[in-house]
Amino acid sequence: MKTLSLALRNLLRNRRRSLTTLLAMTIGLVAILIFGGYKANITYGTETGFVQAYGHLQIQHKDYFIEGGDNPTAYGIAGYQRIVDAVKHDPVLAPMLTMVTPTLQLGGLAGNFSAGVSRSVMASGVVVEDYNQMLLWNDYQLKSYAQPLPLVGSSLEAVVIGTGVARKLKLCNALKVPNCTQTATVVVGEGRSAPDDIAALSALEKSDAPRQDENRIEMLAATAHGAPNVASLSVVKAKNMGYKAVDDMYLAMHLAQAQKLIYGSDQPQVTAIEIQLRHTSQIPAARERLTQLLATEFKDQPLEILDFRTLNPMFGQTEQFMNSMFGFISILIGVIVLFTISNTMSTAVVERTVEIGTLRAIGLRRSGIRRLFVCEGVLLGLIGSALGVLCALFIAYLINHSGLSWTPPGYSYAYLILILVWQDPHLLVGSVIGLILVTIVSAGMPANRASNLIIVDALRHV
Repeated sequence: MKTLSLALRNLLRNRRRSLTTLLAMTIGLVAILIFGGYKANITYGTETGFVQAYGHLQIQHKDYFIEGGDNPTAYGIAGYQRIVDAVKHDPVLAPMLTMVTPTLQLGGLAGNFSAGVSRSVMASGVVVEDYNQMLLWNDYQLKSYAQPLPLVGSSLEAVVIGTGVARKLKLCNALKVPNCTQTATVVVGEGRSAPDDIAALSALEKSDAPRQDENRIEMLAATAHGAPNVASLSVVKAKNMGYKAVDDMYLAMHLAQAQKLIYGSDQPQVTAIEIQLRHTSQIPAARERLTQLLATEFKDQPLEILDFRTLNPMFGQTEQFMNSMFGFISILIGVIVLFTISNTMSTAVVERTVEIGTLRAIGLRRSGIRRLFVCEGVLLGLIGSALGVLCALFIAYLINHSGLSWTPPGYSYAYLILILVWQDPHLLVGSVIGLILVTIVSAGMPANRASNLIIVDALRHV
């Protein structure tokens, strides 16, 4: 305590220099925390979006992820309900789960033939109630932009499309899509109906829904046997998917409708079983148990388990980029703070050379001199850390409530700029500890030089 008291008094002897050093430390820590909080928001937000849409883990047919994109029917999972039930009721997995649900991905051609337009789409067949429940996952308590599918209680024909698809199919006016600009309608031929072959295939569906609805489209897809099949669908809403490339091809439908379109009267299959956990940290344990389960009870099927990082390489790339930027900025600021504190302590050693010689002459050991200067550096680090954290929290609060937003590359709408400082304890604690370590290293070199001064030379220093 006596050393700390003396170190504090020494810092107060030259208030201007001490305040300048504290200002540099505070600004450095604020910069690290603000950028780190911004990085955390992007990383956690991206993870939340992927987990809400695809789950933490997926059970897929082996090689579907690599080879099945253009031919999903060749990699379907037969008897998928047995696997779903086994996972849900497994005593090890059950406490970790929030949802286990099947999904079917398929490609096709959607056409609004009354307007003479069509375009390719990537459709998702989902269990709507399960999908909407997955959208509630928000382990990091972030601002969520997820919107539930308005298909609960609707007929099997009901679908949701992306606003980009609505624009391409000229359905903006019919669906009352805001900020959706479409060109004038071009009618092909004399009539306003689908081509004869498409209409004939669609008629096989024997739908009771009216055929003249302005929000009705036809979807053409290939069945599991390679034959064409058409479903007449009713668009209930256009949904902005956020990412333009997805928005221009997105179509969501009931799983039963997707299976009917692809498999007809054959046994229905799915392309994946999505598994959403309570916490991302549970992925290793859940994967290990799933591997055991599939190897014993379902060893007759070639299945594999993929996590959301593998399924979405963009997440890993984004995380790696943000971590590299954060590391570069942290090192740069750390070096600046290190030299600032080192310069402050070196100046103090020069000014107090006679004092150091006096202390050494009355019996204070070298370790005592070294300890005194290191304590001064630690005090600077503690005070600078406290001020930096308070300033960072205040600035983060202002930014979070400012309403500032930005549109990420490739996205269709803006996201709020949020800074997660208090919500990321690893960032907060790690930055504070890092700053204190920098101050100890910075003070260590001048302290060692002060302790090695020769007493006689120090006493006659002018």
